[in-house]
Amino acid sequence: MKTQPTTLSDWLSHCEQLHPKNIDMGLERVRAVAQAMAIKFDCPVITVAGTNGKGSTCAMLESILLQAGYRTGVYTSPHLVHFEERLRLKGEPVAAADLVAGFERVEAARINNGVETSLTYFEFSTLAILDVMARTKLDVAILEVGLGGRLDAVNIIDTDCAVITSVDIDHTEFLGTDRESIGFEKAGIMRTGRPVVVSDPMPPQSVLDRALEVGADLWRFGTDFNVSGDKQQWGWAGRGRRFSGLAYPALRGANQLVNAAGVLAALAALRERLPITAQAVRNGLAFVELPGRFQIIPGQPHLVLDVAHNPHSVAALAANLDAMGYFPTTHAVFGAMADKDLALMLAKVNPLIDRWYFTDLPTARADSAQGLLAKWQASNPRKEARAATYTAPQLALQAAIEAADPADRIVVFGSFYTVGGILEAGTPRLLAKHMPTI
Repeated sequence: MKTQPTTLSDWLSHCEQLHPKNIDMGLERVRAVAQAMAIKFDCPVITVAGTNGKGSTCAMLESILLQAGYRTGVYTSPHLVHFEERLRLKGEPVAAADLVAGFERVEAARINNGVETSLTYFEFSTLAILDVMARTKLDVAILEVGLGGRLDAVNIIDTDCAVITSVDIDHTEFLGTDRESIGFEKAGIMRTGRPVVVSDPMPPQSVLDRALEVGADLWRFGTDFNVSGDKQQWGWAGRGRRFSGLAYPALRGANQLVNAAGVLAALAALRERLPITAQAVRNGLAFVELPGRFQIIPGQPHLVLDVAHNPHSVAALAANLDAMGYFPTTHAVFGAMADKDLALMLAKVNPLIDRWYFTDLPTARADSAQGLLAKWQASNPRKEARAATYTAPQLALQAAIEAADPADRIVVFGSFYTVGGILEAGTPRLLAKHMPTI
């Protein structure tokens, strides 16, 4: 008889071996197990889908609601360093022991009279996390959709307010090859009679059509809510609510204002069930934190960490880097998945990068450092730029530090694995080797 796992690490290894595919789109299997587990939420649920901006949106929702005194639960994926990061309860990562108990309950429910329901790693772990959340006394649950929306495991939970952030090209093998097809999949989280906030300023028509088709209460950026402001402060106005004199979100990047606008629309839509004050909004936006989203770590040289992993997010990264001002040399540590449009990603940021440090990543899905180098060489227009390969992100970063001058900057991007590989030893504080120490 096979021994049941006892540690979180063992359970995660167990989950990796249960299904022949990493991703298997469809809700029948996961819904059957969830029903056997009787997973049910007794609090408002906010579900967040989109190509980019999901994690930032969830973090801002959480921060504001915590400031308002609510007991929050937030499920996001993937994690940067530790699996426990995927579930935050009342602002803190979940305890491994609570997750182990959740995994045990999933295992018991998926085996019925000797018949096993096959679950992917994501489906199994999602069910465990949802079970832990449902058993915790929460005032609000915030659920980030992992991939797509319509057929994502998270979508077994009916939402009280859906949020759809940016829609762009990614995961084309599962979601379709154009924005309209991808938008249709994202729109699958909508529910009849429930608010859906679309924070993408130019959403695909498929998203708007789906809202009309299912009878959702559509809140559209530029129509039902909008933003205004100057360099010092900004304001939000929507249906029956207005906020003015707001400080810009603590999360850096021009794209964060659009995310914040969607957050305030969701909170306005739920104000009868989750009332918040203007002060909670101000404090929540001022104190919000999310590692790896255009995270600037001051030092000599400056270090920028960003999980930009598709052309849309890399374009935003390039715009944000350009707005930082002048740096003599920009070094880039880059590792990415092989199924991404790597040529376009490199093209978006190539004009800003002087030295490349391509890295292998610890997953079979990743392109090799040599593969990334070859793709860069095939399209690099800058003959003065230089590149090398490394077997791990930490080794690539160390090489960049040794080559950089104090006034330079180092950018680490391309995948959660790339940024996570840097953060696993803690947040680096760089001090150039030839800088005087006090």
